[in-house]
Amino acid sequence: MDQSPITGLAPTEEERKRIINRLRRLEGQIRGLQTMVETGKDCEAVLTQIMAAKSALNQVGLHIIGHSMKTCLVDDSIKDRDELIDEAIKVFLKYSSCVQ
Repeated sequence: MDQSPITGLAPTEEERKRIINRLRRLEGQIRGLQTMVETGKDCEAVLTQIMAAKSALNQVGLHIIGHSMKTCLVDDSIKDRDELIDEAIKVFLKYSSCVQ
């Protein structure tokens, strides 16, 4: 994972593994969706799984944002606190505008 302007720090190895595990579970959900479509499952069942996958992906994004905010707001050496908070809010608002 690249360093983002909001964190200035890469996630720890433990945090990286946690995110990767969530994404792998999501990958499995998407494969399950492909199978559902290939085997002709009913529309409602497919849409329910799509909503679940979308929610899981949103949760990964929010987790990453939360971790980044916790990390960047503790490191005073990067930028002044107000600038860090402004960047954190900007990233959060940008992400949250696409989550619906």
